[in-house]
Amino acid sequence: MTPEHLAMMDGGVSVIASSCGHDLTPSVMRAVGSRVEAQGRHITVYVCRSQSAQLLGDVARSGRLAVVFSQPSSHKTVQLKTRGARLREAREDDVPVLQRYLRGMERELTLIGFGPVYARAMLAHRLDDVVAIEFAPELAFDQTPGPKAGQPIAGRA
Repeated sequence: MTPEHLAMMDGGVSVIASSCGHDLTPSVMRAVGSRVEAQGRHITVYVCRSQSAQLLGDVARSGRLAVVFSQPSSHKTVQLKTRGARLREAREDDVPVLQRYLRGMERELTLIGFGPVYARAMLAHRLDDVVAIEFAPELAFDQTPGPKAGQPIAGRA
């Protein structure tokens, strides 16, 4: 992925995680945080257990995960996929990551007319309810609306 993709993804943008069951029934959930590390070779997304039972069960059984990072103010969008996602409990050292993500979403949503209160309500969570989903992307796609939508991003994910 390019430095521009990575900067967008790490800037506190909308993150949606999805998987599917053995029968291909989809499971989808908004993340309450994300972390992009090692030039995009290690990604962590955070979801609330109380809202994500199906998604977490699907990921636990198959390791399959697709994550969409989308910048509300520009609609720039990247989709990452893996078959090797792992679950872990959120920890105290994840709190600064979750707070940074919230500040980024507050900025993004303010740009499109929604105040910080909206972002705080949408992303409200208790740390003891948060599960981290860690993965190394295997595939990356440009999903920004326009002529390149759906095209693989050149190079390694």
